[in-house]
Amino acid sequence: MAYVLVHGGGSTARYWDRVVPLLDGNVLAVDLPGRNGKTVDLPTLTVEQEVASVVADIASWAVDEPVVVVAHSSGGLVVPGVVAALGDRIQRVVLNAALVPPEGGCGLDCLKPKQREGLVLAVEMAGRDGNAITLPGPPADPEAFRNVYGGDPLDDDDLAFVVDPVRCVPDTVHHYFQPIHWSTAADVPVTYVLNERDRPIPPATQEQMIGWLPQPPSVVRMNGGHLPAVTDPRAFVVAVASD
Repeated sequence: MAYVLVHGGGSTARYWDRVVPLLDGNVLAVDLPGRNGKTVDLPTLTVEQEVASVVADIASWAVDEPVVVVAHSSGGLVVPGVVAALGDRIQRVVLNAALVPPEGGCGLDCLKPKQREGLVLAVEMAGRDGNAITLPGPPADPEAFRNVYGGDPLDDDDLAFVVDPVRCVPDTVHHYFQPIHWSTAADVPVTYVLNERDRPIPPATQEQMIGWLPQPPSVVRMNGGHLPAVTDPRAFVVAVASD
């Protein structure tokens, strides 16, 4: 079995560092554009560009076997396009608190109302001034990240892991405005790993997004916050292997 791991917003392939050694099989943790030498204009980065990058990485991977795509958070936005491009090579998808808009909707539909309204307003205001906004990189004060993800507060090791500049990077917000079509990936089996104490993507939102998938997925529930691949990688790998 081969695994392709897609990180979420403001992160990199290094998000998966604690998971990769635990997976039984070939593993490719991809960097979306804007990381690791993949130069791109972040303010205008589209989901289509992200999909093309992931598909190219898989195509150049010296592994010829069925693939399980694992996506975290906003990394879920690229999954339908990757499945549509690679077809039968994708055996299964695992989504962890991953964004699944309604058919033809966009990532904004998956955000908290205040977060969505604030982001739209910020983009509009920046545009009127001829500017663009992106997500910031590492915080000036790492303590600001200790409690932001829900679940138990991050311990010192986990906090240092998360805010390390190899993992915490500036990112686009433009991809939240792009239409997503899960109808192009309707036949792929999906496992949704639901974080029951997630703060950025609350459990109720995850339940709603599960209902937006074309077919009912298998659901695995984890008693923790938004980053189980960091805080409980062994249990996360068990969830990934569930089908």
